[in-house]
Amino acid sequence: MKSLTDSIDTGTASGRFFLHVMASLAEMERELILERTRAGLEVARQLGWIRRTITVDDVEQGKVCKKLLASGVPARDVSSSLGVSVPTSYRWLPASTSG
Repeated sequence: MKSLTDSIDTGTASGRFFLHVMASLAEMERELILERTRAGLEVARQLGWIRRTITVDDVEQGKVCKKLLASGVPARDVSSSLGVSVPTSYRWLPASTSG
């Protein structure tokens, strides 16, 4: 097989070597990206920048969130008391009642 744009012929020993080196470098870069991403997420969690989200199973908390927002409590206060983001709080309201 021969690359049309790079003149790399994988039919030769040097072409196969080059292909394997490039593939190894790409694999290493992908693993480094994953490591950096995981490390960044861990730091963000430790600093409290990432809050937990309300899950579908967390119906009671969703009901509390709806009641508080419907009664006029500011979304920022509701969100901080429930430990979720403001957009997550608004996801519990139907579009027709949110605005």
